[in-house]
Amino acid sequence: MKLFTLISFLFLVSCSSTTYNKTVDYVDINRFMGKWYVLSARATFLEEGAHNSLEIYTWNKEKQRIDIDFSFNEDSFEGELKEIPQKAWIINKETNAHWEVSPFWPLYFDYLVIAMDPDYQWVAIGVPDEKYLWIMARDWRNPEPIIKKVTRKVSELGYSVKDLVDVNHKWD
Repeated sequence: MKLFTLISFLFLVSCSSTTYNKTVDYVDINRFMGKWYVLSARATFLEEGAHNSLEIYTWNKEKQRIDIDFSFNEDSFEGELKEIPQKAWIINKETNAHWEVSPFWPLYFDYLVIAMDPDYQWVAIGVPDEKYLWIMARDWRNPEPIIKKVTRKVSELGYSVKDLVDVNHKWD
């Protein structure tokens, strides 16, 4: 059954119709690199029950891409550590705000930077069909004001903010 679910997911993500294409005007890739804590999301089935969701972005100069180290604890803070390495390529080199991300071949999906703090302290990432949305910040503490601010901003941009699930964090 898990194989069927995975194949269905791959088909749906790779064949989704493009509807939302608004992004921020510009992303300074060097400033974007580093740690981002996932505070709230309408996420993929792979992230269900995630605690301590963390994405670390690193520019791979040699391969001209972004390497993403995504990790979380499954179902609780003490749950099994899951790691999903991903690769990203910048599609729109004028804005650097539209990427193509791949957790593994043959899965590739559009990754849109749809809202971002001018000081790179929070970001909202979406996809063209609006099925997924991730709200991330540089700091995991006191997430409620950031989630509210980003949710309001994304909603004003016309991107769906329904069914978001907050991600619990507890770091030593």
